[in-house]
Amino acid sequence: MSGSNESSFDIKQFSADQVRRYEASGGTDGRTVRGRPVVVVTGRGARSNQVRKFPVMRVTDGTRYALVASLGGSAKNPVWYHNVLAHPDVTLQDGPDVREYTAHLAEGREREEWWARAVEAYPDYAEYQTRTDRVIPVFVLDPR
Repeated sequence: MSGSNESSFDIKQFSADQVRRYEASGGTDGRTVRGRPVVVVTGRGARSNQVRKFPVMRVTDGTRYALVASLGGSAKNPVWYHNVLAHPDVTLQDGPDVREYTAHLAEGREREEWWARAVEAYPDYAEYQTRTDRVIPVFVLDPR
């Protein structure tokens, strides 16, 4: 997104609407963004400890998942990044399947492997990385 459209796009409202559709349908509606699959993650707020839910693009190796903190290539991390750092135990809903995971920040070779998988799942991530000086963080979710 660029120009005036960027400032008029409300990511918080978009995310809330996506989560509502996803959960209200039991994971059968709201499962895609721009033609690519999404999942819904539930965790806790870093400061508030309140339940927080957010959709992310579906990046998986079949057992584990990745959360890519791109925020469209913004200069800063999404709010959920700080929440997952503070409270790494999360629940992920992939369609009707809901499971518990523990997240860790991927680094080095692990991050490179998951980044490649993420770009394959959602090619826009490569473009987002060109928009920012930060290395876009990638969390890996291990089943609990």
